[in-house]
Amino acid sequence: MSKDTGIFVGAAPQDIFLNLKLANRHGLIAGATGTGKTVSLQILAEGFSNAGVPVFCADIKGDLSGIAMKGVEKDFLEKRAKDIGFADEFSYTSFPATFWDLLGEQGHPIRTTISEVGPLLLARLLELNDTQEGVLNIVFELADDEGLLLLDLKDLRSMLAHVSDRADELSKHYGNVSKASVGAIQRRLLVLERQGGENFFGEPALNIRDFLRTGPDGRGMINVLAADKLMTAPRLYSVFLLWLLSELFEELPEVGDPEKPKLVFFFDEAHLLFNDAPKALVEKVEQVVRLIRSKGVGVYFVTQNPLDIPETVLSQLGNRVQHALRAFTPRDQRAVRAAAETFRPNPDLDTDRVIMELGVGEALVSTLEGKGIPSVVQRTLIRPPSSRLGPVTDAERREIIQASPSFGVYERVRDRESAYEVLLQRAEEAQRQEERQRAAEEEEWDRAGEPRRTRSGFQLPDFGRDDRPTRKSTQRRTQRRSSRDNAMEAGLKSAARSIGNSLGRALVRGLLGSLKRGF
Repeated sequence: MSKDTGIFVGAAPQDIFLNLKLANRHGLIAGATGTGKTVSLQILAEGFSNAGVPVFCADIKGDLSGIAMKGVEKDFLEKRAKDIGFADEFSYTSFPATFWDLLGEQGHPIRTTISEVGPLLLARLLELNDTQEGVLNIVFELADDEGLLLLDLKDLRSMLAHVSDRADELSKHYGNVSKASVGAIQRRLLVLERQGGENFFGEPALNIRDFLRTGPDGRGMINVLAADKLMTAPRLYSVFLLWLLSELFEELPEVGDPEKPKLVFFFDEAHLLFNDAPKALVEKVEQVVRLIRSKGVGVYFVTQNPLDIPETVLSQLGNRVQHALRAFTPRDQRAVRAAAETFRPNPDLDTDRVIMELGVGEALVSTLEGKGIPSVVQRTLIRPPSSRLGPVTDAERREIIQASPSFGVYERVRDRESAYEVLLQRAEEAQRQEERQRAAEEEEWDRAGEPRRTRSGFQLPDFGRDDRPTRKSTQRRTQRRSSRDNAMEAGLKSAARSIGNSLGRALVRGLLGSLKRGF
């Protein structure tokens, strides 16, 4: 295989290539901390870019951003290139890169809408139980039925308040709606906001095709997600990446097995996706990984331990780069055995022993060849990267962001009419209708000689002795109105406390105000 049909990975002692035609059969980069996983990711990203294939990868530690800059001459890199017979072809160069950031601080903001994420992933993100997830599904179903757009978190909050107010009515049509579950979801949304989740939901939503660009020289764009701060909200990180995979699957056309992938997706810290994941979510991941290959997308999971990946997903990963593992515990020993058993055996290599002896920059490598058959595992010296080892500076990052074709597209938030605005308009209209009805009632009381409510209290008209209303009838009318007002005020105050913000109070006042006429 040549560099025209494959990506040079390293030497063992023969050259090891990753076949571009089989690169969409997915892969795994695994190994203990500090063994060279990030460099393996970097050299694969460089190889795909050189082949004209766009790449998406998460920058967990912040040093992968250096891929956008020309590498700095270092003796150990040049020695490695010489040791593997790569010295004549090795050179330092930068690669076309676009920086992204869910928080909007170190790259172009990435947003999507509540509707696009859907109730399954959102329930995972909010760590909801089955009952709470059921209520969330009712919220989405009702929004669809009533034509209400769920774009951002305030839309979702408004719909939750709306569903809570109509709990008895909706339970007859959609199933039980627990107000306690609504309150629990509202509290989880507050936690999500503190983690920066409000930056992720909204518009303009990401156009997935912005990840499929190539540079002016034909090399694939390397899309780098700043994830160092995002890792403080691991659920948001994992849900975002799974949503991105789902969007790619839905948006891209079927292409079968192309000569090279349309996009390669590196999922770093992959264990975060599967930790405590419900069965339905694992099944969704397995389905997406299995089917997205036909869309020309290769998915490469990067993790410390192969046991972090469920077997149903691990079996889909044909290209393997296994760095050193340490067997300090029984679980570590099982991981070593599991990693060794997933490779096609090499009679000249004791795989179990070699996994624990690998040095930094060494790996056991097996790639797909021929008709998708894994190659015999080889102990490989990984080639040195051509781009910088280490992060870009703040000034370099700003320059790259401002030169990007995506600059200015996602930086400004757009807030069009959606569930929040529609429900607020309904509330305001209900309140206006209530005020009109009150005015009509007071006018009727005036005509009937009833006392009229003013800001200073009740003001009695000048009745004669004969036509003045009896004390008893006045008490009955006043008592009915007072009890009605007290019941309404109590209901409003209770609902307002459950919502906990000014929007909620205004919404509840408006929505419940329309019910006042029925008391």
